[in-house]
Amino acid sequence: MRLYTVLGAALLSLSLLAIDAEAKTLKIATISPDGLGWIKKLRGGMQEVRSRTDGRVKFKLYPGGVQGDDITVLRKIRIGQLHGGAVAAGTLTRFYPDLQLYNLPLQFQNFDEVDRVREVMDPQIIAGLDEGGMVSFALIETGFAYVLSNSPVRSVDDLRRIKAWVPDGDPISVRILGHYGVSPIPLAITDVLAGLQTGLIDAVAVPPLVAIALQWHNQVKYLTDMPVMYIYSALALDKKSLHGVSTADRVAVEEVMNRVLREVDRDNRTDNIKAFDALLATGIERVSVSGDALAEWRTIAQKSIIDLTTSGEVSSEGVAAISKLLEQSRVSNAQALAH
Repeated sequence: MRLYTVLGAALLSLSLLAIDAEAKTLKIATISPDGLGWIKKLRGGMQEVRSRTDGRVKFKLYPGGVQGDDITVLRKIRIGQLHGGAVAAGTLTRFYPDLQLYNLPLQFQNFDEVDRVREVMDPQIIAGLDEGGMVSFALIETGFAYVLSNSPVRSVDDLRRIKAWVPDGDPISVRILGHYGVSPIPLAITDVLAGLQTGLIDAVAVPPLVAIALQWHNQVKYLTDMPVMYIYSALALDKKSLHGVSTADRVAVEEVMNRVLREVDRDNRTDNIKAFDALLATGIERVSVSGDALAEWRTIAQKSIIDLTTSGEVSSEGVAAISKLLEQSRVSNAQALAH
């Protein structure tokens, strides 16, 4: 009897080893078009993971929105058709609501402020996602969003006269724009180009790199030179998708993906700066905002942040932490300029 028990245990151990050795293919989707520089880097990282794990961990990438927009990708992750996605961070708020902290309107005035805040808060956001059931690697800067429109948008009154787009399923943006007296038009990102071409919408707020990649820039005439929002993305995997992956292989995945995505994060900033200049070079006219007009934009932005904090969409602790870091950054920059 003892012999059968020992043999049974041995067979069980061998079967578990076979499961561990079985290749894991992680299906990842993104709206980003194939052929972009960062997609090429991501593919390279995926190939490196396959090599380092001797084929035990592989990725299958679905770019260009073939699996749908970010909301559709998230739904497919929930039902197990996909294991993860490279999506706008705001899509993942059900796992960690404070992902929206970076997206609050008119918070950041320059990249120095972004870097100061992200240095402290990126690890907290990644940890929050992990607690919510999603494994995220290094966060990816998508960039500052600027209003691109077919009529000049300088004042809040100008904003109220346009047909503004918001991503479908983004109630936070709808609420923020509501504070400005705007009733935006929600569309899936895949429908925005047609919306601009038909006149259903005549304004979007996106980073320059996104506008060019999706060919939206050909449908607008003006760029309001005021970053209205900071947008970032995350490559996130459902935690359950990593069941059966050994610790050593997980370490390999994390090392490679974190390194590649940090490179993408840096590249996106450089590319956005170039894309901003490229938009102006196509003949799009820059619109400046200053004085009383700028003050009104910021006052309303602060009211919307208070509203979102009061309603629990973001935590008061998170908003306070960002405010403190921004104040430290501005004092430091002012002192540097004084010397």
